[in-house]
Amino acid sequence: MSIAVNQLHKRFGSFAALDNVSLDFPSGELTALLGPSGCGKTTLLRIIAGLEHADSGQVLLDGQDASAQHVRERQVGFVFQHYALFKHMTIFENIAFGLRVKPRAIRPSEEQIRDKVTKLLELVQLDWLADRYPPQLSGGQRQRIALARALAVEPRVLLLDEPFGALDAKVRKELRRWLRRLHDELHVTSIFVTHDQEEALEVADQIVVMNQGKVEQIGSPSEVYQHPASPFVYGFLGNVNLFHGRVHEGILDAGGVAFQAPGHAETRDATGIGYVRPHELEVDRYSPGAEGLLVQLKRVHSIGPLAQLELERDDNADLIEAMISSERYAHLKLKVGEALVVRPKRLHVFVDQQAQ
Repeated sequence: MSIAVNQLHKRFGSFAALDNVSLDFPSGELTALLGPSGCGKTTLLRIIAGLEHADSGQVLLDGQDASAQHVRERQVGFVFQHYALFKHMTIFENIAFGLRVKPRAIRPSEEQIRDKVTKLLELVQLDWLADRYPPQLSGGQRQRIALARALAVEPRVLLLDEPFGALDAKVRKELRRWLRRLHDELHVTSIFVTHDQEEALEVADQIVVMNQGKVEQIGSPSEVYQHPASPFVYGFLGNVNLFHGRVHEGILDAGGVAFQAPGHAETRDATGIGYVRPHELEVDRYSPGAEGLLVQLKRVHSIGPLAQLELERDDNADLIEAMISSERYAHLKLKVGEALVVRPKRLHVFVDQQAQ
């Protein structure tokens, strides 16, 4: 089922949680709402579910306006961060709950409920825990049960509000891979909220980056990471080095060092910022006449396949972070305190036209 929201506005007092948000969520795809705390992503999810109401705007489910529909009428499955399981019920009864409370006219028989719950327990690979109670399960197991309970009522839409936020890093990584496999099997139109960039990039078909109640960018994980639409998106999706300067006819002058500024050949003397990710910097030992930015190696963190270098410029600017392979680090035999030269392999420049 397709989902769309059209010109949604929502305020809590003087705070604008959503400011004219319009989005399409393709049928059968898994979309991540990504952004910092307070950006409006959970408010948007709750409005789609019917748990909150917008001040204005529409929620469309399969093209039909559902804005006035009660949450029960929307046939939405909702998975909360903290599971929201009934502690006094067994795992089996937790999953069966949504089926048992259906109106008598459409309520399945006990045999149908038993068959449905058993299949869902097998689907989430926890059929051996049917008679246990939630406090007896690990966090990862409880979240899978919460997902099974949401799926029991055969929702047209599955909404997940930071479903792995309460779990430790290792379990979170395992579960998000499991969720991706499960989604590929079921193809339920799904939206999940997260502030974890790695999680969104790994799991989602489509990413919606939000900031201060507005949509900054929509696209595939590859699109938003490789071609960020704004400085906010670039900075939010992983570590980044900033080079401040002036842009003139395709060149960024950052403190006396000239960098190519692709796409800005027509720009005349504008304030600009170059964005470079740590792995997009070439690092070499300094030699007279070497092109690039002169820096000093302040610290090295080399564990596993990558070496993280902290580099300092001589103009007291922010530290620069570079990432090179451990093999190259060993080959260069770098020492803390020595002079190096860095050059961006790829530079994305944003120009402030108002500050020219």
